[in-house]
Amino acid sequence: MQKVHCELLRDLPQQPLAEPSRWPGGRGEVRVTVRRSRSLPGRPGVVLRKSLVALDIACLLAASIPFFLCEIGVVSPMRRGFFCNDSSISYPLLRVETISDSVLISVGILVTCLAITLGESYHVHNFPHSSHAIVRNPYVVALYKEIGTFLFGCMVGQSLTNIAKLAVGRLRPHFLALCRPDFTHINCSAGYVEDYNCTGSPSEEKEARKSFYSGHASFAMYSMMYLAFYLQARFTWRGARLLRPLVQFVLLMVAIYTGLTRISDYRHHPSDVAVGLLQGALVAYWVAFHVSSMFRRKRQPHQPPITILDSPSSDGHTDC
Repeated sequence: MQKVHCELLRDLPQQPLAEPSRWPGGRGEVRVTVRRSRSLPGRPGVVLRKSLVALDIACLLAASIPFFLCEIGVVSPMRRGFFCNDSSISYPLLRVETISDSVLISVGILVTCLAITLGESYHVHNFPHSSHAIVRNPYVVALYKEIGTFLFGCMVGQSLTNIAKLAVGRLRPHFLALCRPDFTHINCSAGYVEDYNCTGSPSEEKEARKSFYSGHASFAMYSMMYLAFYLQARFTWRGARLLRPLVQFVLLMVAIYTGLTRISDYRHHPSDVAVGLLQGALVAYWVAFHVSSMFRRKRQPHQPPITILDSPSSDGHTDC
């Protein structure tokens, strides 16, 4: 039946195909140029992206609220009692710290931001990619994403630390040296003492109740661990196999050393430092793998399958 149908089609008069109409210019082809129009400032897409940037800034400020409330002294820490013979809070007061707050913050933020700036500049220069951001400069866009994410993690980590300091109110190892309670009005034979008055400075007394957990340890571990994760994602040079692990090891040792100095300076108990290091590492892992985009691979665009009009059948012949 198929052979008869093919013979009938061959017997039909074949009419010549009409010659395709030509362009008045004389060429037989038409070229169409499609240009992507730039987004105008008043378009809804640009307004939406600006709103998302404002939302990012609002989230960063919201995450920093507990941190600043504790730093400016709006909320006082919980008032705990003590045992008169408790040697863990009877250490002397050392006025000079091994690593001060200013050194910790400046080194932790500046070193990490400098490394991110160099890494993102190299990455954008060698691996350019398209972006739909409102800012056309790809370097600014990359720094906004990575440095903004790092600062968000800083605020989250320090806010968690200060919430714990205020809620727990654990006494520092040099609490008695700062509080200087009047033992003539304290009945130490009663055991746990809750009714006492400190004769020292009220501001120093508040600071002496913020031992758990260590803010130095948590911030140092967060910044150094985040930088180690960043090097893992961006430092892709295969020339020296042990260079990147060595740098990451040094960063972790700096964080651990910072925590240990808080014990030797009588600012924190060993358990305070251990929890601070753990909290900093967990926040760094969460931000690096679940908030930042440095470990996310670019998705390849989906290519539709090629459709073949005349496909050969299973026997190798083209159907009529």
